[in-house]
Amino acid sequence: MTNTTPPVLEVEGLKTWFETPAGTVHAVDGVSLRLERGRTLGIVGESGSGKSVLCRSLMGLLPSRQVLCSGRIRFNGEDITNWAASRMRRLWGRQMAMVFQDPMTSLNPVMKIGDQLTEGLRVHLGLSAGDAYDRAGELLKEVGIPEPRRRLRQYPHELSGGMRQRVTIAMALACDPIVLFADEPTTALDVTVQAQILDLLDREQAERNMTLVLVTHDLGVVAGRADEIMVMYAGKVVEQAPTDDLFANMKMPYTEALFESIPKIEQPSHTRLRTIAGRPPNLVNPLPGCRFAPRCPYVRDRCWVEEPPLRPAERPGHVFACWYPVGSPGSPTEREKPVVGVA
Repeated sequence: MTNTTPPVLEVEGLKTWFETPAGTVHAVDGVSLRLERGRTLGIVGESGSGKSVLCRSLMGLLPSRQVLCSGRIRFNGEDITNWAASRMRRLWGRQMAMVFQDPMTSLNPVMKIGDQLTEGLRVHLGLSAGDAYDRAGELLKEVGIPEPRRRLRQYPHELSGGMRQRVTIAMALACDPIVLFADEPTTALDVTVQAQILDLLDREQAERNMTLVLVTHDLGVVAGRADEIMVMYAGKVVEQAPTDDLFANMKMPYTEALFESIPKIEQPSHTRLRTIAGRPPNLVNPLPGCRFAPRCPYVRDRCWVEEPPLRPAERPGHVFACWYPVGSPGSPTEREKPVVGVA
C-alpha cells in the first residue's frame, strides 16, 4: 500500500540571500529536503555553511531584509513559503520550535525562569496562571532539572550552562511541537553535559514521535543519533544519505575531510588533529565550478569551471555533488577511518 501521508516538512530549491553593503550573500542557495514524522535529520557543516540560516528560514525567524529568491516550503502539506511573521506565529511553539546554541541569548536575563516558561503555555495553550505554573514545574522535571519549583523562581544567571540549556529545551517542548530544530545545542557545554543534553533530546524525540533537526559542525555528534545526515558547504547541500550509508561509503571530499577531523579514540594524548586547509569561500561572489575546489586535495580542471549537480550514489537515498568522488580514479581508494566517538 502506498503511503499518501505528506511529509511533515518539504523544501524545494530554497534560496535565502541577504543584501549587504558588500553585495548579496548567497547564504542558502538551492536547498531541498524532505522530513518525515518521528525522524531525525543531522545537518553538518563548518561555520558559515548555511545551516543556521536554513533552519531560521524554515521557521520564518529571519529579518525582513532577507531575499527569498525562489523555492517552496510546505509544512504538513500546506505551502507556508510566503507567510508573514504574524501568520507564522500560529506555528511557533505549537507546531515547530527551536533550541538555540547559546541559552543566555535566548533566555531573558531579567525574567524569572517560571515567567518565561509559563508565557508560551498561556499564549498558545490558553492555560490559567496556576495551571501554567504547575505545567512549567513538570516540564523542568521532565528535562532533568532538580528542585523544579525552586528553579522556577530563579533567574538564568543563577543556573549552570547545562541547566540553562535544559530550560530552553523545556520551553521548546512546552507546547508539544511536531518539529524541533536544535541549532548547535551543545556548543558551549563541556563534553559530559553535551552527552546528557543529546541523550535528553533523543529521549524526548522518541517519546513524542517528534521530528528532530540536529544542527552541528561535528559528524561525531550525529553518528548514531540521526537517521539521515545532510552535509552543507557554502550554502549548498553537497551530500545527503542515511547515516550508516554516509559513514560506510561517503563520496564528497568535503564530507571525508570533516570525517577525518574527528579525533581518534586510539590516538595518544596531544595528537594534532587534522584540519581542512584554506577557508570557506566568499558567498558574496561565489566562484564558478565546485565551491570546495580551492580546498579540495583532489581537484581537477573541470572542478574549477563546472558546478557538480547532486546525483545519486549506488544506494537509495544517497546523493552527492562531486565530479570525482572519493574512491574514483585520482582520489583515495582507501582511507584510514577513525573510530567515531558518539557524543
